[in-house]
Amino acid sequence: MNIVTDVILPLALAFIMFVLGLGLTGSDFSRVIKQPRDFFVGAISQIILLPIIAFILVKIWPIAPELAIGVMIIAAAPGGVTSNLLTSFAKGDVALSISLTAIISLLCVITIPFVVLTSVGLLNGSNIAQDISLLSMGRDMFLIVTVPVILGMLFRKFISGVVLKFEPIAKKISTILFVLVLLGAIAAERENVISYFAQAGLITLVLNVVMMVVAYFIAQLFVSGKEQKKCITIECGLQNGTLAIFVGTSIFGGGIYVIPAATYSLIMFATSLIFVYLVRKTV
Repeated sequence: MNIVTDVILPLALAFIMFVLGLGLTGSDFSRVIKQPRDFFVGAISQIILLPIIAFILVKIWPIAPELAIGVMIIAAAPGGVTSNLLTSFAKGDVALSISLTAIISLLCVITIPFVVLTSVGLLNGSNIAQDISLLSMGRDMFLIVTVPVILGMLFRKFISGVVLKFEPIAKKISTILFVLVLLGAIAAERENVISYFAQAGLITLVLNVVMMVVAYFIAQLFVSGKEQKKCITIECGLQNGTLAIFVGTSIFGGGIYVIPAATYSLIMFATSLIFVYLVRKTV
């Protein structure tokens, strides 16, 4: 048994999702009913448009099939856990950001298996698809993603006093865990990392920038205000890299499959911070 991939990575992801749950209340879900248009524009952009744009890119880009599947994994991942903080820095709609992150994270137990298996089939990876079970992938993700989020929400509801004191510390721990997972994924492929980054770095940069631009203009057309436009742009740019690395590792054994998640995770913070700087400067 590989203790890093079989134990540490799932526990790290479960803790990160638990921390996400600690910050959620019922209003984060009921807000969808109150702001349906803003929510659905953000959700459709992230759940549907992002994988479509990623798939178009991997089909026209000269890239190894394993890296192409890795790109689809990061494109299928829900929003990053730091998107709420960066939305706040950008003076965007933080409440909408929290709702999008929460609900899409819960939906990802369905959307990620669907996108990954569909992509494997369309990318002529039939020999890989035979070893993947949609049910087992959904089950594993439910245990690692959904259950910790629900537990975090239950903690928030029943022992809110303790949670309010622990949450700031927990968020710092989850950030450290994310960095360690990212560094671990890179270190595991240290002999090939330069070659893989050369192959995957540019396509993940293009995916990130194109999706943020697309999300920005779609939001400009359909959402209710500037704050919502900033929120949706950031949500569509920041993906849950830890979850993508977990999927790539648990389903495909890691290696080259997790490199796009690693490169995207490094790139997305730079582009999102640039976006925050630009929108704050123009306010």
